[in-house]
Amino acid sequence: MYLGRVVGSVWATVKNPAMTGCRMLVVQPLTPELQNTGKRLICTDSTGAGAGELVYWVRGKEASFPFHPDEPPVDTTIVGIVDEVHVQRTLPERAKGPVPVHRKPSRKS
Repeated sequence: MYLGRVVGSVWATVKNPAMTGCRMLVVQPLTPELQNTGKRLICTDSTGAGAGELVYWVRGKEASFPFHPDEPPVDTTIVGIVDEVHVQRTLPERAKGPVPVHRKPSRKS
């Protein structure tokens, strides 16, 4: 699953009949720190998300699962609306000088 923010919607007067009734939204992919990453994409919506909302979305075969038993020809679908994001990243301490390499001593016969 991926994070994203809804930034718009798409209106299509002609589309695949299996997609009748499917809402399509423009989503900006985000990093866990909520920074923009990558190009915007079109996702079908299974949650009722609105403009500006933080969402999570899936891609691939799983994108059609929320519409079961129908299988619309979709590649990305919003599957949840995010209430909060908590990110805890620990940064490794920077070593002064070269990083030591630990090797087993070789035995010479």
